[in-house]
Amino acid sequence: MSDIEKVAKDSSQAAGVTPHVDNSDPDEALKLVTGETVVLTAEDEKKLLRKIDLHLMPLLCIIYGLNYLDKTTLSYASVMGIKTDLNLVGQDYSWIASVFYFGYLFWEWPTNRLLQRLPLAKYSAFNIILWGLTLCCMAAVKNFGGAIAVRIFLGAFEAAVSPGFALFTSQWYTKKEQGTRVGWWFSFNGWAQIVGGFMAYGIAVGTEAHPILIKSWQLVFLVTGFFTAFMGGLFLYFMPDSQLNARFLTQRERVMAVERIRINQQGVGNKHFKWYQCKEALTDPMIWAFVLFSLIADIPNGGVSNYFSQLIVSFGFTEAQSLLLGAPGGAIQVITLLCAGHFGDRFNNRILFGAAGVFIAAIGLLLILVLPLSNSGGRLAGYYLYQSSSTGFVALLGLISTNVAGWTKKTTAATMYLIAYCVGNIIGPQVFQSTDAPQYRKANITILVCMFVACAILVFINFWCRRQNKIKAAIRASPGYAKVEGQEFLDLTDGENPEFIYTL
Repeated sequence: MSDIEKVAKDSSQAAGVTPHVDNSDPDEALKLVTGETVVLTAEDEKKLLRKIDLHLMPLLCIIYGLNYLDKTTLSYASVMGIKTDLNLVGQDYSWIASVFYFGYLFWEWPTNRLLQRLPLAKYSAFNIILWGLTLCCMAAVKNFGGAIAVRIFLGAFEAAVSPGFALFTSQWYTKKEQGTRVGWWFSFNGWAQIVGGFMAYGIAVGTEAHPILIKSWQLVFLVTGFFTAFMGGLFLYFMPDSQLNARFLTQRERVMAVERIRINQQGVGNKHFKWYQCKEALTDPMIWAFVLFSLIADIPNGGVSNYFSQLIVSFGFTEAQSLLLGAPGGAIQVITLLCAGHFGDRFNNRILFGAAGVFIAAIGLLLILVLPLSNSGGRLAGYYLYQSSSTGFVALLGLISTNVAGWTKKTTAATMYLIAYCVGNIIGPQVFQSTDAPQYRKANITILVCMFVACAILVFINFWCRRQNKIKAAIRASPGYAKVEGQEFLDLTDGENPEFIYTL
């Protein structure tokens, strides 16, 4: 008997028995599909998918872009006078950057629980509106303490975005579609960097030529914050909580929208907290690999996203030029994310395509480190290559949608992943020590090491998912195995459902 067969025998315990099957607490979708038969043709599904994309994707993409733009406004402000106006010295700026993630870290678990318990779209919109208004408050801060307080609240309100958008993606799209869709909305981080660079440059040049009552960096916060709050209002009005209350779908289309995601073995939502699913998440090696990757990979993210303007200045460019030169990096991020998402789904290997982007980023960092200081163009090219680093993070964020089933387990896994994201982003700005300015060589070496470790973790996750699929195939092939009727909508976890297949 092979090792896989032995593990499969132990895992199944008794052939055909699936633990925790509770017909009294099914997924919400079961109420919609029970008693109504819908034949879904390929043409029907194509038209329905187009309709879903048209109504959901613009909102998810724009809001997620603003989520990134709101973070990078601090980087723009750093070369527009905020450090001087707030009398920031030493590591003060680094702590203002890091403290955002203390708020995020503190509120991540409660907000994930509320995402599961409350109407998904309405709770998300509440947070979007409040984070926009909170960002506006950054324009009013007068000192280090005021900036710290605002950034903590900003982090708390933004904590709902990534896990919430992962839930939206998993409840509306099939596994084969999810990687591409996550790539779409996450790629708007890059678009935000492009738009943000031109916006900040326009404001800086415009206010210098035509002074107004407030500083240029204050105007950046106000413009970005008020637009975010406005988009939050649109999100509240147009975004459905699930297929069950989607106004843009007919009743028949709602049933079809649920039926088409039956293949996911996940349903569309269950509002009850289940301790056994929480325990499974806390003991799942795959989840912990996700967490370790998030921690290691986001140390670079936390540093570079807050220091990229200063980093570009260190290459030999002016502060005004740094605002414009950051924009092409956003284009690289868009292209690599869309390519990784598309080809990852096409060749059924999101993880390795995500790892390829991380490897390209490591090459970019090597260029920054080894090229002479006089080679400004080459080092800038290295920074642009680094922008492909988010492919790995996005691949795993998508896998939380596709490879983690059971709504309590999914929200717990998302919480763990994003807590690690917070810790990494807290550490990140601290590796950029003021004593190492302006080249920040030690920080770049630290980031390079993190990139290579992150690549290795992705390779392990790929191996683990392949092995689990073989184990589940052996369970399904065992004598006496029988599939439980309607188990796709019984809120089972990926670990307890033999029919569940992990996406690579």
